[in-house]
Amino acid sequence: MKWTAESVTPMHPDKICDRISDGILDACLTIDPYSRVAAEAMGGHGVVCITGELTTNAYIDIRGIVEKAVGKPYGVQINIVKQSNEIAQGVDIGGAGDQGVMVGFACRETPELMPKEVMLARRLGQFIFARAPYDGKTQITWDSDTDEVGTVIASFQNTTVVQLEGYVKEWLSDKKVASDLKIHCNPAGEWKMGGFDADTGLTGRKIVVDQYGLRCPIGGGAFSGKDATKVDRSGAYIARKKAITILSENLDAKEVTFYLGYAIGIAEPVWAKALMIMNDGTKKEIDYKEGLEVFTPNKIIEILKLYEPKFAKTAEWGHFGNGFDWDVGF
Repeated sequence: MKWTAESVTPMHPDKICDRISDGILDACLTIDPYSRVAAEAMGGHGVVCITGELTTNAYIDIRGIVEKAVGKPYGVQINIVKQSNEIAQGVDIGGAGDQGVMVGFACRETPELMPKEVMLARRLGQFIFARAPYDGKTQITWDSDTDEVGTVIASFQNTTVVQLEGYVKEWLSDKKVASDLKIHCNPAGEWKMGGFDADTGLTGRKIVVDQYGLRCPIGGGAFSGKDATKVDRSGAYIARKKAITILSENLDAKEVTFYLGYAIGIAEPVWAKALMIMNDGTKKEIDYKEGLEVFTPNKIIEILKLYEPKFAKTAEWGHFGNGFDWDVGF
């Protein structure tokens, strides 16, 4: 079966916004580990708008965070208020900060326990970014039956087609490739205007890239700019950890998807389920009704140390498969 996945660099306009949002979160947690943060950024063409809710004892330099992410002075509009008391009343007692279904995934295709097409697209992007640190995208089609790369797409700012083709071919030199391999480098033409100069960005607009590509359902909402009381983020992280644990305990399974359903203000998930795809292609489902206290927001924060300022790195190359605390089992 053929699978396709894309990746984007940290200088893509949407990723700049993710990095700004998580930069704000990290700055708050550095001073006040109990900060409640929901910070959204939209930027482009000389202006960045920051809006959201902060309940924190920290004073942070939002304009400095924006300038660090963008790389030059920008006009910054800030509209920040305190978290709603009506939301806080459920979170203060340890309840989930929102309702929703969160999803974790693990498979045996790569050392990172991630879909191979996702890791291929990401690693190619990182390889080129190390040589051309600009706005860029990669996309790879991979055949799981033959383990061959069939199509490669790379679009990078400030690179010629010849340069980009050279980078791609160098990266492919130790990979299995199809006999009819297709490579498309800057297919719309070479480009020098990128990032916020060429396009607008928005926090949370790359949720498929942030997670597992097309292979796994996308649950909840975006991650960046949200503290760990928001189960969109923390629930997805602990679900990944649980999926890895189930995979390690079931050697006859080749992939695991783990689901958690939450209700706002309630600590324990209202629903938990694992779906395993076995090596022979059959499916096995497990419903969890006990032991759900490990998935409460406070317990997740404790287990994964989500009160620490470590989120800006997650906004660069994806939230899973990069050696984070939730990329290993219990």
